[in-house]
Amino acid sequence: MGQTTGLAVAPQCLAALERANDVRLARAQLKRRVKAGGLAAAEVVLASPWQTRTMSVGELLMSQRGWGRVRARRLLLSLAVPENKQIGTLTERQRLAIAAVLTAGTTGLGIA
Repeated sequence: MGQTTGLAVAPQCLAALERANDVRLARAQLKRRVKAGGLAAAEVVLASPWQTRTMSVGELLMSQRGWGRVRARRLLLSLAVPENKQIGTLTERQRLAIAAVLTAGTTGLGIA
Protein backbone atom coordinates (compact mmCIF):
# COMPACT_ATOMS: atom_id res chain seq x y z
CA MET A 1 0.00 0.00 0.00
CA GLY A 2 2.87 2.38 0.74
CA GLN A 3 4.48 1.67 -2.62
CA THR A 4 1.51 2.79 -4.70
CA THR A 5 1.33 6.18 -2.98
CA GLY A 6 5.06 6.65 -3.50
CA LEU A 7 4.71 6.05 -7.22
CA ALA A 8 1.74 8.38 -7.54
CA VAL A 9 3.53 11.22 -5.74
CA ALA A 10 6.78 10.99 -7.71
CA PRO A 11 5.53 12.78 -10.89
CA GLN A 12 3.98 15.52 -8.76
CA CYS A 13 7.23 16.01 -6.84
CA LEU A 14 9.22 16.11 -10.06
CA ALA A 15 6.85 18.70 -11.49
CA ALA A 16 7.20 20.82 -8.35
CA LEU A 17 10.99 20.56 -8.47
CA GLU A 18 10.98 21.54 -12.15
CA ARG A 19 8.73 24.54 -11.42
CA ALA A 20 10.96 25.64 -8.53
CA ASN A 21 14.03 25.37 -10.74
CA ASP A 22 12.34 27.44 -13.47
CA VAL A 23 11.52 30.15 -10.92
CA ARG A 24 15.09 30.17 -9.56
CA LEU A 25 16.59 30.47 -13.04
CA ALA A 26 14.17 33.23 -14.08
CA ARG A 27 14.83 35.11 -10.84
CA ALA A 28 18.59 34.86 -11.27
CA GLN A 29 18.29 36.22 -14.82
CA LEU A 30 16.06 39.07 -13.63
CA LYS A 31 18.50 39.98 -10.82
CA ARG A 32 21.39 39.99 -13.30
CA ARG A 33 19.43 42.39 -15.55
CA VAL A 34 18.69 44.66 -12.59
CA LYS A 35 22.34 44.64 -11.51
CA ALA A 36 23.52 45.42 -15.05
CA GLY A 37 21.10 48.33 -15.29
CA GLY A 38 19.04 46.84 -18.11
CA LEU A 39 15.96 46.78 -15.91
CA ALA A 40 15.00 49.14 -13.12
CA ALA A 41 13.96 47.72 -9.75
CA ALA A 42 11.06 50.19 -9.72
CA GLU A 43 9.73 48.60 -12.93
CA VAL A 44 9.93 45.15 -11.34
CA VAL A 45 8.04 46.33 -8.24
CA LEU A 46 5.30 47.94 -10.34
CA ALA A 47 4.95 45.09 -12.86
CA SER A 48 5.38 42.23 -10.38
CA PRO A 49 6.27 39.56 -12.97
CA TRP A 50 5.45 35.92 -12.19
CA GLN A 51 9.00 35.07 -11.13
CA THR A 52 9.06 37.78 -8.45
CA ARG A 53 5.72 37.13 -6.77
CA THR A 54 7.33 35.15 -3.92
CA MET A 55 10.63 37.06 -3.94
CA SER A 56 11.26 39.39 -1.03
CA VAL A 57 11.46 43.13 -1.64
CA GLY A 58 14.79 43.25 0.20
CA GLU A 59 16.27 40.63 -2.11
CA LEU A 60 15.26 42.67 -5.16
CA LEU A 61 16.67 45.90 -3.74
CA MET A 62 19.97 44.23 -2.87
CA SER A 63 20.30 42.96 -6.44
CA GLN A 64 20.88 46.56 -7.59
CA ARG A 65 24.43 47.74 -8.01
CA GLY A 66 25.62 49.59 -4.91
CA TRP A 67 22.79 48.34 -2.70
CA GLY A 68 23.35 46.18 0.35
CA ARG A 69 21.31 44.97 3.28
CA VAL A 70 21.65 48.23 5.26
CA ARG A 71 20.60 50.51 2.41
CA ALA A 72 17.64 48.29 1.53
CA ARG A 73 16.58 48.13 5.20
CA ARG A 74 16.73 51.90 5.57
CA LEU A 75 14.58 52.46 2.51
CA LEU A 76 11.99 49.90 3.54
CA LEU A 77 11.97 51.11 7.14
CA SER A 78 11.28 54.67 5.97
CA LEU A 79 8.27 53.33 4.03
CA ALA A 80 7.08 50.97 6.82
CA VAL A 81 7.45 47.92 4.56
CA PRO A 82 8.94 44.74 6.05
CA GLU A 83 12.20 43.65 4.44
CA ASN A 84 10.95 40.09 3.92
CA LYS A 85 7.61 41.16 2.39
CA GLN A 86 6.97 39.29 -0.84
CA ILE A 87 6.65 41.44 -3.95
CA GLY A 88 3.42 39.70 -4.90
CA THR A 89 1.79 40.66 -1.60
CA LEU A 90 2.62 44.37 -1.69
CA THR A 91 -0.33 46.73 -1.62
CA GLU A 92 -0.75 49.28 -4.39
CA ARG A 93 0.28 52.05 -1.97
CA GLN A 94 3.47 50.18 -1.05
CA ARG A 95 4.29 49.49 -4.71
CA LEU A 96 3.87 53.12 -5.68
CA ALA A 97 5.84 54.38 -2.67
CA ILE A 98 8.79 52.05 -3.32
CA ALA A 99 8.80 52.84 -7.04
CA ALA A 100 8.60 56.59 -6.39
CA VAL A 101 11.58 56.53 -4.04
CA LEU A 102 13.62 54.34 -6.40
CA THR A 103 12.94 56.49 -9.45
CA ALA A 104 13.42 59.81 -7.63
CA GLY A 105 16.74 58.73 -6.15
CA THR A 106 17.43 58.12 -2.50
CA THR A 107 19.83 60.95 -1.70
CA GLY A 108 17.04 63.22 -0.47
CA LEU A 109 15.96 60.74 2.20
CA GLY A 110 19.35 60.24 3.78
CA ILE A 111 19.35 56.65 2.60
CA ALA A 112 22.34 56.88 0.32
